[in-house]
Amino acid sequence: MEFESNQSIYIQIADTLSDRIINGEYKPGEKIPSVRELAAEVGVNPNTIMRTYTELQSKEIIENKRGIGYFVTPQALDSILLERKKIFFDRILPQFIKEASQLGISSEELKKHLDL
Repeated sequence: MEFESNQSIYIQIADTLSDRIINGEYKPGEKIPSVRELAAEVGVNPNTIMRTYTELQSKEIIENKRGIGYFVTPQALDSILLERKKIFFDRILPQFIKEASQLGISSEELKKHLDL
């Protein structure tokens, strides 16, 4: 994993786990790697993974079954998609539209390149 300098590592790891859920690598009800397993896989301190898991738990994406491990919640996919759509419409799309406007790209030109 390559870490970006402008975003906290634990958030980047949470995004990676969310990507895995979206892509079906981790399904609802399925166990995810333990804190130590993921720390070793990613090459970070277990405390960083614990912070990642705490963040994902607060968003109800994963849950801790004491003594068994962490599992993907039934509503995880919906929660992730809802949050990512909000980010897309609040941040990404406005920046995209601004950039297209500055470059003088018309809606027809966009449609042509996006095959819409």
